[in-house]
Amino acid sequence: MTAEAGLPDTLRDLPACTPDPVELADLELLLAGVYRPLSGFLGSFDTAMVIAGGRLSDGTPWPVPVTLTVPKDLTGHERIVLQDPEGVPLAVLTVAEAWQDPTTQAWRLAGPLEGLRAPAHGPFHALRRRPDELDPAEGNLLAVATREPLHRKQLGQLRQVAERLSAQVLVLPLLGGEHDESLVRALLGVRKELPDGARIIPVPLPARGTGPEQDERDVRLRAHVAAAYGATHLLADAELAGTAIPLVVPEPWAYDADVEVWRPVARIEPDHVQAELTRERLHELLDAGEPVPDWFTPPAVAAELALARPPKRSRGITVFFTGLSGSGKSTIARGLSDALIERGGRTVTLLDGDVVRRMLSAGLTFSRADRDLNIRRIGFVAAEITRHGGTAICAPIAPYAATRAEVRRMVSAVGDFILVHVATPLEECERRDRKGLYAKARAGQIPEFTGISDPYEEPDDADLTLDTSRMAPQEAVGKVVDLLVAGGWVRPA
Repeated sequence: MTAEAGLPDTLRDLPACTPDPVELADLELLLAGVYRPLSGFLGSFDTAMVIAGGRLSDGTPWPVPVTLTVPKDLTGHERIVLQDPEGVPLAVLTVAEAWQDPTTQAWRLAGPLEGLRAPAHGPFHALRRRPDELDPAEGNLLAVATREPLHRKQLGQLRQVAERLSAQVLVLPLLGGEHDESLVRALLGVRKELPDGARIIPVPLPARGTGPEQDERDVRLRAHVAAAYGATHLLADAELAGTAIPLVVPEPWAYDADVEVWRPVARIEPDHVQAELTRERLHELLDAGEPVPDWFTPPAVAAELALARPPKRSRGITVFFTGLSGSGKSTIARGLSDALIERGGRTVTLLDGDVVRRMLSAGLTFSRADRDLNIRRIGFVAAEITRHGGTAICAPIAPYAATRAEVRRMVSAVGDFILVHVATPLEECERRDRKGLYAKARAGQIPEFTGISDPYEEPDDADLTLDTSRMAPQEAVGKVVDLLVAGGWVRPA
């Protein structure tokens, strides 16, 4: 792809690339100076040194690899334009090294960056600030870098630590999760409960994985980001040596049921300590549409939690059927659509048959690339329906596990996803074949036909498995409805 208009004439003929969400966040922080001493994306040696020992090749501590993945055909260029998802050019990368990651085989480019304009994407962009736009704090500055709202416990601990350090407070909402807008609104909603003069500055910093090692790297990166914004201390859950600024671990707090306040555990009689809401219990309350108790979190935060995780009965959902041609997917999908419409309470969209073939799949072939593209298109539409609280029912063959997983991730970011495997045996699917597709495939007239000349990868993550050679269509529909009722998405008849 060539860079679009809006660039100086000397840059318009350069190839262009759109980084993925993590790389785009890294790009913004590189351009803003938050990642100093980095001036661009890392090369192979620096990346290997960071992964192995948490240091750049010159010995500078650095917690995470900051790399840029590109298509192989871009590796032969000396300069490329990096743009946002809307095609707005953000920076020019001067390529110092093109290299292939030995673990993923992905091609990467390294080199310094020349900023063209500040990124203007993402929620609450008006609140974002570069470190050089802030006046230096006088004395200590305590940072809280968080991907979660601050409940009453965390607010109390924060005030206690800030008072002990005689520190001002900087709250850094870390964007890049599923509900960035709700996170920022929840933090703005408790601004009155923060120490006077506290600032809230959103920072694009998506999580890069899970596990103890990744969690430690994440804390180190948070400390580096907080330090770039002038913080002298970072509030943390556990001590960790060698961070960019000291970590401060607050003393344990709990809810004192006797006087009905949160305070340090050391000041509470043991039999007056009320158990904190677990994440699982909090999710149960939200899923059922029950109120989150005021003793646990302020009302403004509770309201945002409910918006981010609405009750299951009103939450968007995609029911995704997969199976061989002739397995009965479409019949069950249509029956489910009818059953949900008859019950009421949900808007239903059926993504199957002629609508998909005419509106989404027109012009696509039976090649693996085109079939994957078809499933991604269906998944994208289903995710948008789900995002807005609707019910999407999809019934493609979807033979490949990786593409199904991609759709699951796409939908799960905005709602719920149910995978139904219609596991009718191949011989039964062939017996039912009224269009003669299987016969043509066996005769070689249809290339890459699923189940004959191309594989079907059976799912190992299906929420429900049906075999329509052993049950009538209405029984199969009933089993799907029962699953949705039991899960709380559909009201009982």
